Amino acid sequence: MPEVAVIAGSVSDQTIVDKATTVLQSYNISFDVQFISAHRDADKLDAYVKSSDALVFICIAGMSAALPGVVAARTKKPVIGVPVSGKIAGGLDALLSIAQMPKGVPVACMAVDGGENAGHFAARILGKN
Repeated sequence: MPEVAVIAGSVSDQTIVDKATTVLQSYNISFDVQFISAHRDADKLDAYVKSSDALVFICIAGMSAALPGVVAARTKKPVIGVPVSGKIAGGLDALLSIAQMPKGVPVACMAVDGGENAGHFAARILGKN
C-alpha cells in the first residue's frame, strides 16, 4: 500500500512529479504515481481514487487545474494541490483554480511548480518529519 498517491494530469508534468517523489523518497515514504486527467479520464480517476489505499493525495495540474478539486470531492483524505506553470499567466490561473475550492472540498495549495513542498507537507501529514 503506498502512503501517498501522486496524480498528475499529464505526462508533461513529469518534472514536478519528480520534485515531489524525490522528497518522498528522502523520507522513505512509499508512493504510487499515476497520470490521469480529470477531464479526459474522469471515470478512470474516479475508480483510482475510490480504490486507492493511500493516506494522502498529491495532485499536480496546470491550466484549469481541476484535478485536485475533483480528487478532494471524491475522498475525505488530505489532498495537496500543486499548480503547474504554463503558457498562460505563468501558472497563476492554475494556482487560483486550486486555491478557490468550495466549502467542504478542502485542498492544500502549494506554490506554482512547488512539488518539493508537496512532498514535505505530505511527510508532515504522515508524521514523518
